[in-house]
Amino acid sequence: MAKASISVIQALLKTVENLEKGAAYQWGHMGSCNCGNLAQVITNRDKAEIHKSAMRSRHGDWNEQLIDYCPTSGLPIDHIIDEMVAFGFTRADLAHLEKLSDPQVLRQLPASHKYLKHNQKADVILYLKTWVKVLENELIDTISLEDVNKGKELVTV
Repeated sequence: MAKASISVIQALLKTVENLEKGAAYQWGHMGSCNCGNLAQVITNRDKAEIHKSAMRSRHGDWNEQLIDYCPTSGLPIDHIIDEMVAFGFTRADLAHLEKLSDPQVLRQLPASHKYLKHNQKADVILYLKTWVKVLENELIDTISLEDVNKGKELVTV
């Protein structure tokens, strides 16, 4: 799973915000699907550019693109994937996002929403919000009281 960091959490939250405010969502479109919406936030590319990059490179959805990914290919979609991986996401994270399938995230879903549809905007939003909670808990677990106290000392000095 992605390393729990403030920047990763913020990217996920920005993706949620965009979707809730009406960002284009179309699961079959490489630039406006689950990964496409996150890619827009991370790369600052629009949905059309992401989709065009994917279609120029290879055919298939994000899962197929991730399987065929090669960091030295020079293909535009691989460059986008490179940016997402460098940002802190793994290829597995992205594959799970596209299908809403990460077991760690799914275990944290409310009992009333255990079965998500990967191509439903509301389910994507719920998955992203739940993923944020998982990462926030991981991040909190890495913070020690000693670190907090050291931070306070640095601030007051």
